[in-house]
Amino acid sequence: MFIIRWEFVVVQHVLVAPDKFKGSLTAAEVASRVSAGLGVPTVELPVADGGDGTVDAAVAGGFSRITIEVTGPTGERVPASYAWHAADTAVVELAEASGLRRLPGEPEPLTATSYGTGELIADAVRRGAKRIVLGLGGSACTDGGAGLAQALGARLLDADGHDLPRGGAALRKLARIDLSGFLDVAGVEFVVASDVDNPLLGPHGAAAVYGPQKGATADDVATLEAGLARLAAVATATHGLMGAVEHDGVPRAMGVAGAPGAGAAGGVGFAALAFLHAEIRPGIDYLLDLLGFGEHVKGARLVITGEGSLDEQSLRGKAPIGVAQAAARAGVPVVAVCGRRTLGDAELKAAGIEAAYALTDLEPDPARCMSEAGPLLERLAARLAADQLPGGAE
Repeated sequence: MFIIRWEFVVVQHVLVAPDKFKGSLTAAEVASRVSAGLGVPTVELPVADGGDGTVDAAVAGGFSRITIEVTGPTGERVPASYAWHAADTAVVELAEASGLRRLPGEPEPLTATSYGTGELIADAVRRGAKRIVLGLGGSACTDGGAGLAQALGARLLDADGHDLPRGGAALRKLARIDLSGFLDVAGVEFVVASDVDNPLLGPHGAAAVYGPQKGATADDVATLEAGLARLAAVATATHGLMGAVEHDGVPRAMGVAGAPGAGAAGGVGFAALAFLHAEIRPGIDYLLDLLGFGEHVKGARLVITGEGSLDEQSLRGKAPIGVAQAAARAGVPVVAVCGRRTLGDAELKAAGIEAAYALTDLEPDPARCMSEAGPLLERLAARLAADQLPGGAE
């Protein structure tokens, strides 16, 4: 008598869910290079936390890319994309239209505008979007989202009834906001995906904290702060955004202006809250849900995440930490790849990352790490596989 025994081998995948390596590789390229170096079955899920690369991550996750021509931060026309899903969801990334990378030359902190981001939103609404996810990060402007509101039909008027020019400095002369021509966004859900918790105004606000990163001098910061304060005060007085109070003789809006995240992207968070009634959600958590991380992690033996630099900023809600937390809820261990790291093993373990592999472990020259990031990452992934996946494909 013959006994036939069937043996089934269960192949568990590795989920590769990195953010971009800024300046060298997109998140999709990082995922592809890591997969190539591992030599085991993988599922690639590039991720983002709402900043640069959010649209690319959504497209890699199955969304379509829609590209239109919009107004760049200094008024030039530029091509910009947003991500579209057949279920009427759009992912709009501010950096695509109004980001520092769209500057044709030197920064223009006093006049840079978020107008192009509003044009992307308007296109998505007209296309039939019922949910718009707005990723904030990499902004070139500090205009409180005034340009975004103008692109959607708001008129920002001075005391003589003239339309204000674009940019944060002009807001000092704001007297009235006319929303009679505002685009109909009834029935559209707006979600701001951002981990920035700054208010609009004050020492932790949009101008003081982020203005210098966009080329603002100390005098420029004061000018922008005054413009943002005026925007908040007028919006509060005319549109019922809770009460305004006096602070050092300057009307300061409380409520929406003081909300965590109102200062994101030069104050675009304020406009999203005030004019679009958006909900601010932690960027990486929301985007992981949107991209279906929970389904992809099922059955995984390991999750690999990462970003260009694992440092103190990573611990403040950046993509790798969000991925580690989501993987922990599924009971799957996490390791990370990066260009460089300044976090120690104990800090990484406390954040849910078992080990981290840096390109600088292979190549001490930072310039070569940037220029040869792809091949180096494949080599790094092979080293990771030898350490973390000793059995190979299981």
